[in-house]
Amino acid sequence: MDLAEASGQPMIDSDLGLSMVFNGAIYNYPELRDELEALGYRFFSGGDTEVLLKGYHAWGADLLPKLNGMFAFAVWERDNQQLFIARDRLGVKPLYLSQTAERLRFASSLPALLKGGDIGKTLDPIALNHYLNFHAVVPAPRTLLAGVEKLPPATWLRIGTDGSREQRTWWTLPYGPQGDEANYSFEDWRDRVLDGMREAVSIRQRAAVDVGVLLSGGVDSSLLVGLLREAGVENLLTFSIGFQDAGGERGDEFQYSDLIAERFATRHHQLRIGEHEILDQLPAAFRAMSEPMVSHDCIAFYLLSREVAKHCKVVQSGQGADELFAGYHWYPQVDGADDAFTAYRQAFFDRDYDEYKACVMPAWLTGDAAGDFVREHFAMPGADAAVDKALRLDSTIMLVDDPVKRVDNMTMAWGLEARTPFLDYRLAELSARVPARFKLPEGGKYVLKEAARKVIPAEVIDRKKGYFPVPGLKHLEGATLGWVRDLLVDPSQDRGLFNPAMLDKLLSNPHGQLTPLRGSKLWQLAALNLWLSEHGL
Repeated sequence: MDLAEASGQPMIDSDLGLSMVFNGAIYNYPELRDELEALGYRFFSGGDTEVLLKGYHAWGADLLPKLNGMFAFAVWERDNQQLFIARDRLGVKPLYLSQTAERLRFASSLPALLKGGDIGKTLDPIALNHYLNFHAVVPAPRTLLAGVEKLPPATWLRIGTDGSREQRTWWTLPYGPQGDEANYSFEDWRDRVLDGMREAVSIRQRAAVDVGVLLSGGVDSSLLVGLLREAGVENLLTFSIGFQDAGGERGDEFQYSDLIAERFATRHHQLRIGEHEILDQLPAAFRAMSEPMVSHDCIAFYLLSREVAKHCKVVQSGQGADELFAGYHWYPQVDGADDAFTAYRQAFFDRDYDEYKACVMPAWLTGDAAGDFVREHFAMPGADAAVDKALRLDSTIMLVDDPVKRVDNMTMAWGLEARTPFLDYRLAELSARVPARFKLPEGGKYVLKEAARKVIPAEVIDRKKGYFPVPGLKHLEGATLGWVRDLLVDPSQDRGLFNPAMLDKLLSNPHGQLTPLRGSKLWQLAALNLWLSEHGL
């Protein structure tokens, strides 16, 4: 929040005996600074870094629930010879760890740890199982590399030079109305959601000069534009991206993003990407990934961020709305199912267990690791309704290691800071208390859509749900198909992971092998090989 030299890192306070490094943004730092000054603390800088450092001195781990923001930070306690590291509630900012008997290393990205040169290149078979089944989501603490883990969201770790280690989860997301909320009407919830969105958008404008929005043309990003203009933000920049059509599928949604840009008089930028540039830039995008991600829109966010970074350094983005307010198609299926776990698995998993066994070589086979993980998560207390179990899983696990990680990796590759209002913890907690019957109607996100009607045009709200599409990576054809084939059958790419018979089957019918979420199974395998190659693994 402060670019002055006084806020530089690592920040060292010799009087307090603390040193700190920090990645993120603490939006309520002015209020916390006032609180600390009342306790007698004096400040030599004007940003959020020093507030974090002195807040840790004042409150220790009890500082964490006071923070509204995205963060991963590490504090070295000189006198106690201990390191304290922590991650924000919804895992917006990543934190990777590598520990041996001699040392602990930590970083905001997995490739940074690889630069140390002493990390084994062995893959974790259970993580591979998750990648191939759970839509490329590898839940913390695992990563695909057996020698690297990630600190889970809403978790802190204290480790001493003597090897002592203490780890705690400091926040959870309980579901269901509380107290008198059981009597709230739909209108009560709608108004509270809109108020929560206004607060979340507004507080993320602190210390932002040139403001941008990644505008897909959907409800979520359009609502951000409307609320920013409502809050008095002038000179608002918006950015949209599109790709060439493929497989009969349209590659852009410009008609809706243009409508919003015109309605709110933004300085709009439209970027259209051809197939050749996707192939040219995909390796660079994969080098920017801390973990392999199968979602087609990684390249979209990478190229869009490259463009946006030419105009501003901070953007707001709409990640999280679908997971918090039930925007995906599988939530009604789970809600009405006798067996919630089976319904979720059939809708979300990329392949069933038998197909997974046919996909990998015997040396990499595990039990049904991803299935067991989801089944156990559904059985945890704190979410009684079937659909709430699915929403909790998606909000605290899938969201972290798919949409949120995707946007953080791709924007940070260009020095661009993405702020995500839907992931304001107060809004997340509010969404978890909204009954599912107010989320599921009208294709999902009903309460959010009705709140949005007070801000943005109905044409955007009532449209068919779209997706940030890259048709060329879904309907593999032409040069893209040839490139994918090389990634899978070139002898230099053979790591003994995939069964050749499965590769032959997928390559014989590249258009017909789609997952339940309409992603390419072929691309998923090729993406893993591409990521491994780009990181020298």
